[in-house]
Amino acid sequence: MRQMISATTAIALVAAMTAAMPAMAQDDSMADGAMQHDTQMQHDTQMHHDTDMSHDMHADQDMHGEHEMHDQHDGMMDHADAMPQSLEDAVSDETRPEEDRLLDVNRHPAEVLLFAGLEHGWRVADLTAGSGYYTRVLSTAVGAEGHVYAHNPSWIAERFPEPNAALGMLAEDRANVTHVVAPIETFAADIDEPLDGVMMVLFYHDTAWDETDRDAMNQAVYDALRPGGVYLVIDHHAPEGSGLEHVNTTHRIEASVVRAEIEAAGFVFDGESDMLANPDDPRDISVFDDSIRRMTDRFVYRFRKPEM
Repeated sequence: MRQMISATTAIALVAAMTAAMPAMAQDDSMADGAMQHDTQMQHDTQMHHDTDMSHDMHADQDMHGEHEMHDQHDGMMDHADAMPQSLEDAVSDETRPEEDRLLDVNRHPAEVLLFAGLEHGWRVADLTAGSGYYTRVLSTAVGAEGHVYAHNPSWIAERFPEPNAALGMLAEDRANVTHVVAPIETFAADIDEPLDGVMMVLFYHDTAWDETDRDAMNQAVYDALRPGGVYLVIDHHAPEGSGLEHVNTTHRIEASVVRAEIEAAGFVFDGESDMLANPDDPRDISVFDDSIRRMTDRFVYRFRKPEM
């Protein structure tokens, strides 16, 4: 549990959450995400969750027409490639809240999970899941044979009880979902099976200012995954060369910093996608600026734990 938080930090926390949980208050994702949607009839429904949160989950290509997915190892993936029925069913699931559906236009959840390589039966951790934007989709996609560990950091659960309670209710309704509230560095302490995948949407930048030990966090993800397991990270692009300078101001992070930190934990960089790219984003303004909200330029990185 966190101790006392200064007024300045508290204001920053609220701003970040808005950038982080898929249904929390105003924004994109808490992983993904922002826990609520405002109005997004203009191609700007966006993280997570992703949490953001602030998940994070995430202008997309719908602003500029079709998008493509670029994988450094597998070449270009055509947008017309067959989408697994499990992912189509997960996104079209009628039990998903309307506010979540509105966010699909710019978050492209099916394409994101296709890029991650998600399969029926997978065991997945949704880090900083917010109120559950990605958790719901994951739960349906992995099926009864799979499992989703829907996590929110302790301080998030304390400061934003309503979205975290919503996540808990989702876990109560779904047998293949477990609600986890814990410091992100110890999210897997009570998970007794190797995971196939871990995802963090629009929240990595927040871990650079909220006192998270990122070395320990990435090591925890590495240790929780089976050999060959996938770690998917989505976040808002910051200007090249800016490093961590903007994590608590414009809520962006330089992609190369994320890559270097995760590779330092032993992961192999396995590919990236431009499906959430927006070349019209100047990258130097807040992700909450009206001109770019829910339309930020985002990187989608896939890392893999080496096979033993």
